[in-house]
Amino acid sequence: MNLRWWKWTAIAVGVILALGYGALSHFMGGPRDVYGFLRYALPHWHRGDLRVGNPAPDVELVTLDGQSRFALRDRTGRRPLVLIFGSYT
Repeated sequence: MNLRWWKWTAIAVGVILALGYGALSHFMGGPRDVYGFLRYALPHWHRGDLRVGNPAPDVELVTLDGQSRFALRDRTGRRPLVLIFGSYT
């Protein structure tokens, strides 16, 4: 009886994992995107410690033309700066 219970439990867990992977594949664009997310993004996913009012971290950004770069600290302080992270394709 105990072996039978473990067998059905393993099958149920496998079905749930397969359905979850299938749903993620559907919503994320495909199995390769899910694999990339699970392999590279998920391990580095954590809550940061930035709060409203904290200064922005200093990073180097690429301009829209893709040729030049600038440091965020060079553009902050004088006037409002809006950063939009997204894809328009």
